[in-house]
Amino acid sequence: MGQLWHFGGIQLRCCAFAAAVLAGVALSGAIPRLPLARYDLLLLYGLALTVLFRVRGWDTGREVAVIAVCHVIGLAFELLKVSLGSWSYPEPAVLKLAGVPLYGGFLYAAVGSYVCRAWRLFDLGLVRYRPRLTELAAAAIYVNFFSHHWLPDARWLLAAVLLAVTWGTWVTFTVHGRRHRMPLALSFVLIGFFLWLAENIATRLGAWRYPNQAAGWQPVGIDKFAAWSLLITVTFVLVARARQGWRRGA
Repeated sequence: MGQLWHFGGIQLRCCAFAAAVLAGVALSGAIPRLPLARYDLLLLYGLALTVLFRVRGWDTGREVAVIAVCHVIGLAFELLKVSLGSWSYPEPAVLKLAGVPLYGGFLYAAVGSYVCRAWRLFDLGLVRYRPRLTELAAAAIYVNFFSHHWLPDARWLLAAVLLAVTWGTWVTFTVHGRRHRMPLALSFVLIGFFLWLAENIATRLGAWRYPNQAAGWQPVGIDKFAAWSLLITVTFVLVARARQGWRRGA
């Protein structure tokens, strides 16, 4: 129980940026009159959070660079998915590109921040990790989220491929001086579950809206849990590759 308590405490620290982003979304929806469009204000808020976390030393300079890349990748994802009608940002904003407010990238930046902080605070290690194969699987998963609008959806086949390339791969982590481990694939599933919960909270707060939520909020479908469990691999391999480069340059 003591280990579980310490594990939860570290997880809260890892989620600090994501929790702050969600808190900003909630607060902006509760204030009746805002000085700027809500989405524009959230962009400024996200930038301020990034500066605060860097100045306070909660994120390193290298981590901020990785988080920025996650922001750009996420924004590209949003631009295509919104253009295809997968979801929408119904509120007006000045800083909006093709229907996507620029703050939308911070939702992915928050995921990048979590992975970076978890890697450092838990002192993550990888056993029998196959970087090239895992990166190829993650890239295929990312592409499939676009291509399935025109080609057959291969997400379940890719899930099987991901399971195969990560079979026997363990992620090790430290909690209060004790070393633990879990299968890498299981960590993807667990993170995906909590991202699905966060998505339910975010859509309830009006961060974005799915077509079936147009007439009123409804819980996000369980299929998004599976989608997040796959999509988290993109952030993971990006951070893993970056950290490998950092070790070489150290």
